[in-house]
Amino acid sequence: MYKISVMYPYQEGAKFDLDYYQTTHMQLVQKHLKSFGLIKTGVDKGISGGGDEPPPYICIGHLYFETRDGYDKGIAEVGSILRGDIPNFTEITPIRQISNMLD
Repeated sequence: MYKISVMYPYQEGAKFDLDYYQTTHMQLVQKHLKSFGLIKTGVDKGISGGGDEPPPYICIGHLYFETRDGYDKGIAEVGSILRGDIPNFTEITPIRQISNMLD
């Protein structure tokens, strides 16, 4: 299984509408990527980098696919729609990581 993590780095004072991201944006992701093999999604809210330090990431979204090819094809076809929604919840530029989940 492949996990795509879309990470939004913490920036002091930056806007991030977690409610919009968790509901509206992730529903958009599911709607457009399900036919490409999206299995499930998840959202992590960053709370700390340890002690009193801010979190490295304000939010991380996870997309799970059976194959990497499904993700690649989906993003090639509908990525512009998903990226176009980002300004509705943040001005932070996300960082992506594609991981092969090991047993």
